[in-house]
Amino acid sequence: MAKEKNKKKDKAEKKNKKKDKSEKKANGKNNKETKLKTKLSEHTSLKNKDKKKSKKRQAVWVKKFTLEYEEELKTLQIELLKWQKYVIANEDRVLLLFEGRDAAGKGGTIKRIIEHLNPRGARVVALLKPSDRERTQWYFQRYIQHLPFGGEIVLFDRSWYNRAMVEPTMNFCTDEENKRFLKDVPMLESMLVKNGIQLFKFFFSVSKNEQMRRFTARETDPLKQYKISPVDREAQERWDDYTLRKFQMLNETNRSTSPWTIIRSDNKKKARLNCIKYILSQVDYKDKISDDFLQIDPEILVSGIDEIRFMEDNLMTDVELPG
Repeated sequence: MAKEKNKKKDKAEKKNKKKDKSEKKANGKNNKETKLKTKLSEHTSLKNKDKKKSKKRQAVWVKKFTLEYEEELKTLQIELLKWQKYVIANEDRVLLLFEGRDAAGKGGTIKRIIEHLNPRGARVVALLKPSDRERTQWYFQRYIQHLPFGGEIVLFDRSWYNRAMVEPTMNFCTDEENKRFLKDVPMLESMLVKNGIQLFKFFFSVSKNEQMRRFTARETDPLKQYKISPVDREAQERWDDYTLRKFQMLNETNRSTSPWTIIRSDNKKKARLNCIKYILSQVDYKDKISDDFLQIDPEILVSGIDEIRFMEDNLMTDVELPG
C-alpha cells in the first residue's frame, strides 16, 4: 500500500512539474509578445538599424516612415544646433510662440526643437494660470519678464494669446478684456520686432476627431496623466466657439511684422518636421543646409492669410473648418 501511494505521489509531482514548465513557456511567449508591442523610444530605430544579430538582441519590424522621420529629424536637430551657435555668437534674440487647440502637438514639437540645444541659450516658458496678485497686473506683465536676452532662444508653450481663445471661450475674461487685448497685442508685437526680437507665431491645427482620439489615449496612458485637465472635454463641446475665436484672433493679429504660421498637426511627425524646417528656412547661420532640404509641405504648413481666406469663404457653409 505504501509503495502504491509513493508511486501515485511521484506521478502527481511529475504532472505538476510538466504543468509548471508549460506555464513558464506560455508566460515566456506572452512576455516576448508584450516586448514586441512596446513602443520604441524615438531615435532607437535609426540608432540600431545596422546592428548585427545576436542572441541578446530582438529583431522588430519598424515602419519605413519611422526610419525616414528619425533620420530627417536628426539632420534638422543638427541644423538647429548650428543655428543656436550663430544666435549666441551674434547675441540675437529669438521668440517662438506655440498656440493651438488642446492636444494639437505643441509640446511634442517644442520637445524636439530643444532636445539637443544648449540649455544655457534656450528655454521653454509654460506659465501656470495667473495668481491673485498677477490678476491685478497689466495683462502682459507676467510674459514680458520672460522675453529673450541676447544670444537666447525662448519658446512659449502657450502665451499671451490665452486671452484670444481659451479665456473668452471658457469665460475666464470679460468681452471688454478680450477686445482690449486684440487691439493692444499687434502694437506690442510690433514694438518687440522693431526692437530687434525675431518673432515666430505658430498655431497648431488639429481636427475634432483626432483631438478626441488623443484625449482618450491620455486617459489610458499613465505617462500622460499630467496632460489631462477638466478643460479637455469642454474643448470638444465648445469646438465651434473655439473656431470662431480662432478666426477673430487671426483676423485681428495677423500682421506683416508678426504673421501667423498654421501647422496642420493630425500627423504629429510631419507637423514637427515642417515646423522646424520653416524656422530654419527663415534664419541665417554658418554652413546652412541646402534650401532643397528645407522645402515645406503645403498640406501641412499654411500661412496665416491663407487660413483667414479659407475660413472666410467657408465659415457659413457645411465645410468642416480646420481646428
